[in-house]
Amino acid sequence: MASDQNDNTSVKRQFTVRYQTEEEGGFSGQCLELPGAISQGETIEELIENMKDAISLILESIKEDADLKDKKSLVIELGTNY
Repeated sequence: MASDQNDNTSVKRQFTVRYQTEEEGGFSGQCLELPGAISQGETIEELIENMKDAISLILESIKEDADLKDKKSLVIELGTNY
């Protein structure tokens, strides 16, 4: 008999964070795969931890949105100059 898989199974994923040194000190970063995931930290280590939190929040929000069964979608066309 097959065992049930737990929906909370953890999967390791890698994300790329582009970061910069801030003039006033510390670092800021943005996840390239999830542009809404941005954060900052006084040290690189703090930036990494804060980015993990930001990425986790975005992924949780995406999961919650995917759970909505009555959701409808539409496609929007937009002309750009860049």
